[in-house]
Amino acid sequence: VQLQASGGGLVQAGGSLRLSCVTTGFIFSNYIMGWYRQAPEKQRELVAATTSGGSTNYADSVKGRFTISRDNAKNTVYLQMNNLKPEDTAVYYCNLHNVQFGSNYWGQGTQVTVSS
Repeated sequence: VQLQASGGGLVQAGGSLRLSCVTTGFIFSNYIMGWYRQAPEKQRELVAATTSGGSTNYADSVKGRFTISRDNAKNTVYLQMNNLKPEDTAVYYCNLHNVQFGSNYWGQGTQVTVSS
């Protein structure tokens, strides 16, 4: 199983970015795809997640600004980030959680920097 994240960059406050995570090599029927982020000297935190059943959840800090979505035909999960704030600056990681076996797979991370 491999996850390849992309789409990070430098953007001004109020701007938008869309992150992509292409997944290969898995056929799980029950899974959760998520985006996490880790800012310097802070713990990694969940930003948004979507399940194989189609439900989604978001961290309170990003509700109304970020949207997680999937394109199953492309094996890709997206994170649309609007109205970005300097506090959104972090390395963003995509994660695949196999619910049946409890295993986790991580992408390599993509840097998002929001300037004020």
